[in-house]
Amino acid sequence: MTDKKFTLWHRIAALAAFAVSAITYLLTIEPSASFWDCGEFIASSYKLEVGHPPGNPVFQLFARFFTMFGDNMHAAILVNAMSALCSALTILFLYLTIVWLTKRIIKTDTVGGAIAVIGSGLVGALAYCFSDTFWFSAVEGEVYAMSSLFTAMVFWAMTMWYDRADRPHAARWIVLIAFLMGLSIGVHLLNLLAIPALVFMYYYRQREDKPFTFWELVKIFAIGCVIIGVLVFLFIPYLPKIAAYVDLFFVNVLGLPYNSGAAFFVVALLALCFWGVMVTLRRGKVFLNTALLCLTVIIIGFSVFSIDIIRSCAKTPTNEYQPDNAFTLVRYLSREQYGSVPLVYGQYYDAPYDLKTTRYWAPLDGKYKHVDGPVDAAYRSEGKMLFPRMWSSSPDGKNEEFYRAYTGGKGRQIRGATDRKPTMGANLYYFFDYQLGWMYWRYFMWNFVGR
Repeated sequence: MTDKKFTLWHRIAALAAFAVSAITYLLTIEPSASFWDCGEFIASSYKLEVGHPPGNPVFQLFARFFTMFGDNMHAAILVNAMSALCSALTILFLYLTIVWLTKRIIKTDTVGGAIAVIGSGLVGALAYCFSDTFWFSAVEGEVYAMSSLFTAMVFWAMTMWYDRADRPHAARWIVLIAFLMGLSIGVHLLNLLAIPALVFMYYYRQREDKPFTFWELVKIFAIGCVIIGVLVFLFIPYLPKIAAYVDLFFVNVLGLPYNSGAAFFVVALLALCFWGVMVTLRRGKVFLNTALLCLTVIIIGFSVFSIDIIRSCAKTPTNEYQPDNAFTLVRYLSREQYGSVPLVYGQYYDAPYDLKTTRYWAPLDGKYKHVDGPVDAAYRSEGKMLFPRMWSSSPDGKNEEFYRAYTGGKGRQIRGATDRKPTMGANLYYFFDYQLGWMYWRYFMWNFVGR
C-alpha cells in the first residue's frame, strides 16, 4: 500500500475513533450534576468562582466557555458535554499514538500490514474508550477527562518530535509539551506523571541504534523522577512563595496595594526569561535556549492561577479559602487545610505530640501582619518511624483497634503513648496484607473488572 493511501485510511480511522467515542459519551452523559466534586466544579465554573484548593482555573475557563452556549438551567449538561468531548479527543490522540508505536513494528507497504497497524490503533483506542473507569469520568463534570486529554496530547506531541528530531525547528514540539504541562497544572497534576516516559523517548531518539545498559535505564528513569520532583516540590510551591515575599516588600515597605508586588515579580520574571531566550539564541546555545523557552512557557501556563486571586478579590459567592492575596494563594496551592500525610517518614497512630501554633502573613488594614494560624500537632521524634503505614488522625479509636490486630501488642513503649510503637515487621505486614493485598487489589478490580 502506498504512503498516500495509508495516510488516507489512517485519517478516516482516526475520525471514526473520535466519532464513535464522542457519540458514545454524549449519549450517556449525566443529565445534571453527579456525585462528589462535580456539582462544585460546575457551579464554580459557571460564574468563574473559587473552588476548593488547590484550584483548577484552566478547567474552569474551558467549562465557562461551554456554559455560554446555554442558560443556567443547562450549565451542568454543557460542562458534562465538555468532558465527553475532551474524552473523545483523548481517544483520538490515543489512536494516533498506538498507530505510531505499531508502525515501528509492522511495515505498512502491504495491505495486510496497513490493516494490522490501523486495526491495532482502533482496537486499542476503542477498548480504552469503553473501559469502565474512563467511561465513568468521561460523562461528568470532573477534571479527569480534561487531564487525560492533556496527557494524551503531550505524549502524541512527543511522537511528533521523535519523527522530526533531525529537522530544523523540531524543538518547538518540546516547547509545546512544556506549555501544555504548564497549563495542565491548572487542571490536575496527573499529566506530570508522563514525564519519565517522555525522558525515555528523548534518550532513545538520541541513540536509537545503540542498546542501553540496565544502569543507563535506571539513570534515565531517575532523571525523569528528578524533573517531576523539581516541578512538584520546587517550582509549584516556591514560585508563588517568592512572589508573595516580593509582594510583602511592595505592600509593607513601599506602601503599594496588595498583589502589586506579585504582579511585578511575574512580569519581571517573564522579562528575564525572554531576555535569556534572546541571548542564548544570538549565541547559538541551542540546548539552553530550548530549556529557557520551556521554562518560560511553563511559567505562562502556570500563571493562569492568577485567576483565583482576581476572582477571589471580586468576592464571588463561592470563595473557598479566599485566596485574594499572594500569601493566601501559597497556602491555597499547598492544600494547607487538608493537613499532611506521613508518606515516607512520620508518626505512628499513637505517637505523642505537643501542640504548636503556626504563624503566617495575613492582609490586615492595608499591610501584611504576622498572625497566629491554626493550632497543629508537633509529633515527637521518638514516635516517628520510616515508612509509617499505621497512622491515624481519627479520634474515635476504631483504627487503633484494627492496628493492634497487626502489632499484637509488640513493639517499643514510647513515653506518653498508650500503644507501643509498631515494629518494622508489623508495619510491613500491615502494608502488604491490608493496604496492598486488600485495599489496592480490591480498588483495582473494582475499576478495571467492573462494579
